[in-house]
Amino acid sequence: MKATETKLKGCFIIEPTIFEDERGYFFESYNHRDFCKAIGREVIFVQDNQSFSKKGVLRGLHFQKGEHAQAKLVSVLQGKIQDVVVDLRKDSPTFGQHLSIELSDENKKQLFIPRGFAHGFLTLSETANVFYKCDNYYRKEAEGGVRYDDASLGINWICDVQDLLFSKRDMTLPFLNSNPDKKRMGF
Repeated sequence: MKATETKLKGCFIIEPTIFEDERGYFFESYNHRDFCKAIGREVIFVQDNQSFSKKGVLRGLHFQKGEHAQAKLVSVLQGKIQDVVVDLRKDSPTFGQHLSIELSDENKKQLFIPRGFAHGFLTLSETANVFYKCDNYYRKEAEGGVRYDDASLGINWICDVQDLLFSKRDMTLPFLNSNPDKKRMGF
């Protein structure tokens, strides 16, 4: 496994060691000992989530607030997505900056997102099956989010905006500078 820290401290791109032959391929998608060694800290995942989305579906940008914040390890089992994270750690030198990466069943990359980030993704293929591990349990009362089209974030979603599909909730998320949770995110 290769772990590369991104410009957002604590956020890593994980590339597995893949063994291929005429039968197909094999790789460890997760090994606790190797993963923790690669990112330089202990993370205990307690919940696995999976979502299935059609082309043009944009989910996010979501986070869990305060003591319910979640670190995530995101991968794509089928399809291709544009995965985006935004640093919301109030004391971080990269507060408000984002990272965009393509994750797919072909490149088999994973993205480790530490606590204190908003996360979202756009489905680029006809369908995508996204799988992610979380280090804290989901709590509805701790939900938070930031609008996908917040100009202050400067995210370049790589498709036509008129083709995007959203949940009603995601369309009502606040912009970062007007976010009532900005002072209470607890990161």
